[in-house]
Amino acid sequence: MENSSAERKQQLALDIADGNDPSDAAKNPDGRTKLQGLFKQLSLLDRYLYVWIFIVMAVSIIFGYYVKGVKKAFQVAEITSVSLPIAIGLWVMMYPVLCKVQYEMLGGVLRQAGSLKTISLSVVLNWIVGPALMTGLAWATLPDLPDFRTGVILVGIARCIAMVLIWNDLAKGDADYCAILVAINSILQIILFTPVALLYLKVVSRGKGFHVSSWTVAKSVLLFLGVPLVAGVLTRLILMNAFGRKWYESKFLRFIGPWALIGLLYTIFVMFSIQAHQIVDNIGHVVRVAVPLLLYFGILFFGSLGICRWLKVPYPLMVTQCFTAASNNCELAIAVAVGSFGIDSTQALAATIGPLIEVPVLLLFVYIVGFFQRKGPSV
Repeated sequence: MENSSAERKQQLALDIADGNDPSDAAKNPDGRTKLQGLFKQLSLLDRYLYVWIFIVMAVSIIFGYYVKGVKKAFQVAEITSVSLPIAIGLWVMMYPVLCKVQYEMLGGVLRQAGSLKTISLSVVLNWIVGPALMTGLAWATLPDLPDFRTGVILVGIARCIAMVLIWNDLAKGDADYCAILVAINSILQIILFTPVALLYLKVVSRGKGFHVSSWTVAKSVLLFLGVPLVAGVLTRLILMNAFGRKWYESKFLRFIGPWALIGLLYTIFVMFSIQAHQIVDNIGHVVRVAVPLLLYFGILFFGSLGICRWLKVPYPLMVTQCFTAASNNCELAIAVAVGSFGIDSTQALAATIGPLIEVPVLLLFVYIVGFFQRKGPSV
């Protein structure tokens, strides 16, 4: 009897996390749901993730600003112009999520009706709408700050291949479709990043001094997506064959799951510690640069949400589409800005502000989009 009760509580907790309405039987006599009690069943890390992120952001900026030698220590080694500690954080952040992807199902997912429409919509939002929107917002809000404007435009051109996996996982999007869209964006990033950057920075913006090769972009994609992707595929293949699917999903995934969020918090700490002086010393410009970024994330996310609801896209695919469109590969934008303009350049600072705004904003979207699971169209 006790086990049955525990199972019901666990299922209710999962329903709340998935955005489902609790049944009338789950209500207290005063008419309130048991949401508060179910909320307490979540892990401490999941329950207060937004609190931890803001704390880590604040602590990292204070730490990096007042503790001498932090920047030099974190940049003791680099991979493709990205600090090795940041690279480690990205790998730790992405590996658990990539272990969850059902790679054995991807062929079937691609053959499903409507998959071409989903992929085509993602490509249009990511490679046509996204860069154009960011460029227009950057010019509209930063007409007198050309160097900062360049950094912002770079953020808009670098399409997301990393943190979108985290946001999609937290919002309970379709992990298999997310893996497919990330893979497609990775390939397109190698092919399109340089020509799109040249179009918007040199032709549209008439900028100078931008130098980046396709190989620079390819190295970033291979290192920060390829390494954890291969590790995730091999881990799933080897462990499922050795111990079975049930053990893998109930034991192994449960064990490594929290490390994705730990990696996220660690990456934020390192990234903001390195740029603490730049952020504090240029706080006025930081605030101004935040304006086009906030507008960009909001317009692209809710615009994608509106399109998906109009097309009657089911909730998991809708979430995946929205976060894939609104997220950006800020690490690549920072690497390109550092390689082209220098580590202490204002272009690099503007690119660094990208995750400073993106992380809390998209985390907020994770909570907001949960409401649409109850109201969204189903198929």
